[in-house]
Amino acid sequence: MNSKDAGVHSMTGFGTVTRDHELGRLGIELRSVNSRFLDIAFRLPDELRALEPPLREAIQARVTRGKIDCRASVQHRAAQRPEVVLRPGALDALALAQDAVLTRMPGAAPLTVADCLRFPGVVDDPQPDPTQWVGAFRPLFGAAIDELLASRAREGARLGDVIRDRAGAMTAIVVALKPRAPELVAEFGLRLTERLREAATGALAGTAVPLDEAMARIRQEVSVYGMRVDVAEELARLEIHIAELARIVDGGGQVGKRLDFLMQELNREANTLGSKAAGLEVTQASVELKLLIEQVREQVQNLE
Repeated sequence: MNSKDAGVHSMTGFGTVTRDHELGRLGIELRSVNSRFLDIAFRLPDELRALEPPLREAIQARVTRGKIDCRASVQHRAAQRPEVVLRPGALDALALAQDAVLTRMPGAAPLTVADCLRFPGVVDDPQPDPTQWVGAFRPLFGAAIDELLASRAREGARLGDVIRDRAGAMTAIVVALKPRAPELVAEFGLRLTERLREAATGALAGTAVPLDEAMARIRQEVSVYGMRVDVAEELARLEIHIAELARIVDGGGQVGKRLDFLMQELNREANTLGSKAAGLEVTQASVELKLLIEQVREQVQNLE
């Protein structure tokens, strides 16, 4: 990726170029959409089939991902054919064929002048050889690819802004929850201890087990469980991953595959956060994070 191509690029883009040439009005159109790999398809008229290898090579030199549909066309100049040149042999063969048909099928309609002129081989219509077509179209290759890449860069810039916006929203959730994490664990521990104390009071009634001894055991179990619901580590890793997300987007280049992997890591941490939730606040944060991560993932699928 050249320095002039800095920034993230979408795999969605469009580029078209037309130029006048002595052979006619030449045109190339390139359309691209997202794909895991580089997939190039050609829709060319028979006379332009020779363009496929050099155009494929030119695209592969500058594009790494995306499904690209390539079309080429030529509008022949009327001035190139000031007169219609017929091939007498072809006309004679066509006349004999018509006579044979009318003999067998007297009711058949005879050929019109238009029918004869359209019949293959009747009109002498010399075409340029493949090397002439390649030479005529080659200057259009680079211009069409330039326009395609510029379109992908503009789309990529918009996608980058969306990703940064979602990353900022994720950061706000983590920053707001991070200082609350110890308080939430402590609050959860107090609620759990109280519920267990009430349950133990009723269960131990009429037994020889002292309530103080039972409560000591309860507090020990609550302490162990509190370690399991502590989300400080998950929040720290989320903060690191979100910062890396912004860094990769700001760095530009071919970031799609790296960001796709990072989305998996972010989603894993958000899921763990939800599974360890010790209260509604953490559960809501997990749901909001997963929603934002999914929104970013959808955008990442379109990045080169």
